[in-house]
Amino acid sequence: MRRTLAAVALAGTLLAASACTSDAGSGGAEPAGTKVDVGVIAILDVAPIYLGKARGFFRERGIDLRLTAEQGGGPIVQGVLAGKYQFGFSNVTSLMAARADGAPLKAVASGVASTGRSGRDFSAVVVPDGSPIRTAKDLVGKRIGVNILKNIGDTTVRQSVRRAGGDASGLVFEAIPFPQMAGALRAGRVDAAWVVEPQLSEILTAGGNVVASNFVDTAPDLTVALYFTGQAVLDKDPELVANFTAAIRESLDYAAGHPDEVRDIVGTYTPINDTVRISMILPSWPEDINRPSLARVAELGRHDGIFQNTPPLDDLLP
Repeated sequence: MRRTLAAVALAGTLLAASACTSDAGSGGAEPAGTKVDVGVIAILDVAPIYLGKARGFFRERGIDLRLTAEQGGGPIVQGVLAGKYQFGFSNVTSLMAARADGAPLKAVASGVASTGRSGRDFSAVVVPDGSPIRTAKDLVGKRIGVNILKNIGDTTVRQSVRRAGGDASGLVFEAIPFPQMAGALRAGRVDAAWVVEPQLSEILTAGGNVVASNFVDTAPDLTVALYFTGQAVLDKDPELVANFTAAIRESLDYAAGHPDEVRDIVGTYTPINDTVRISMILPSWPEDINRPSLARVAELGRHDGIFQNTPPLDDLLP
């Protein structure tokens, strides 16, 4: 009980700090700064940017950060290209696919990375309690939930199946938003699901089991996602890009060193219970981008038909 109350208190403190960084306040408060819209996904991966906002890292650099949750990287990429967002958070497959098609996008910072520990990563393929699926090889012919079709979920799950000796061409994927994945498993809508935290711990604490650590199976210390912007923003306001990049890098570093605050901030933007909050497996938040891991994802994506053209990493990466 004491831990729960402490968590609530800390979350309240973080929210109060965040409120101070929102639109220009009352009572003679200083202007909040340039309004900057960022597209994110309501998963553990983006905890650093929420934490950085709460801690004032963006406001200190003249940025009034406004975060909007989308279902996956694809819609966020489209939002940045359309000018809906100045910056976005997206998995590397969505970014590489868009850049290969000529979209003027540029990564500005690392987003999140695998822990590199099989069975203890923040991403996994899971099955409900009592499922006959025991290994990734057993996924052949089964229905597998992923948040977005023909994306990083497909690529990495296929690689887990290949590594287990299965035929990765015999997989059936169904698009289901991460928050709905646990319900889809319980209802038997899918036989297995690819999830990340906090949905991973939601399913495991209800009796589910991990059958594959798909990020670990794909590449050592895989860089999974990046923060990015469009060329139009780079050309129009390079100072804003520099300030945003500095703030997000500070946020990543802070999150890596304050795991308890990470666990608490997640509950402010996606609903989780205390058991899940404590159980979550935290990812890595390195400042550096693991380029060899992205080259591996590009190679696998070409093999699986996700990329029609070779993704130009030199054009995408900072």
